[in-house]
Amino acid sequence: MDITAILIIGFAALIAAFLLLVIGLLYSELMNSDIPQGVANRGKLHVVHGMFVGIAIVSFHSTFGCHQVRFPSWFRRQFLVIIRPVPPILRVTELTFSEVPVRVYEPTAGSLGLRKGLVCQRRHTATCHFLSVAEAEFGVDPGRVAVGGDSRLAKRKNGHLLSPCAQVLIYPALQMADLNLPSYQQNHAVPILFCGWMAFYFLQYLNGDTSVCQDVLEGNHIPAEMRLAFKEWFSPEHLPPECRVRCHRQHVHSDLDYNREVYHKIKDRLDPEVSPLLEDDTVIRLTPPAFILTCVYDILRDVGILYRKWLLDLELEVTWHHMPDRFLRLMQ
Repeated sequence: MDITAILIIGFAALIAAFLLLVIGLLYSELMNSDIPQGVANRGKLHVVHGMFVGIAIVSFHSTFGCHQVRFPSWFRRQFLVIIRPVPPILRVTELTFSEVPVRVYEPTAGSLGLRKGLVCQRRHTATCHFLSVAEAEFGVDPGRVAVGGDSRLAKRKNGHLLSPCAQVLIYPALQMADLNLPSYQQNHAVPILFCGWMAFYFLQYLNGDTSVCQDVLEGNHIPAEMRLAFKEWFSPEHLPPECRVRCHRQHVHSDLDYNREVYHKIKDRLDPEVSPLLEDDTVIRLTPPAFILTCVYDILRDVGILYRKWLLDLELEVTWHHMPDRFLRLMQ
């Protein structure tokens, strides 16, 4: 047998072993998931969840040099382009704002006046850059720009950020202090975002250190004095009764649970700029009118509901849309 045949057989064996690994992990993930009967389009969710898990498994395998967070996002974008091409009435441009890659969507038709705008933001610097050039470069009125995405963007106390006209929260990831709210417990295994994945991506976004993921899930990263400060505010009693009925148990912590090392590793993620639910009233009062979307089968449901209650308590304008048969990322 020549060297070429040996290499081909060896390569085929490696591919087969990798495929078996992927299939095994995929089967395990699917078996550990829980899709409640009340979820709409359960069959489609099974298919989409399987695809997401497969992508995640490949991205976690370093053999292919794939980044654990960026690769799944890139793959989803390419997949969406195939199944849903950009319509001719829309122009899409890849740009860079303050060294942050962005994608700009503009109508191809002209406008008689300045247009409205929506920034689906993840980086504060990119949002500030757009607001500063919106009128001159894009014909957008900076006073009619809303911000949206997976967190809220409050006006800064120093006025550095021009005031958006509204905030749109469809993925209200507003805190990392308590991952044991009823929605986290009830929907911890509901696709597409499991509770464990939530902690993983939080930590990836912060500093890439996911070794403390289990401690964060159990709440061991919070000092007693900080827990006491937000205990009343995060109380399940502030949630509607229907949000507390499904398999919810009160998570009890003791001082012995606290891990100082874990806290110092992730304390930046507990800063109010990153976890707005830990902010004080004076800053929240500066936020623009809000639209909040929550779904029954979503681990972020209770965070969105608590944020809405806070805004209402401060007599701020808020619109809430609650979907009884949906899950996270239905608008992805």
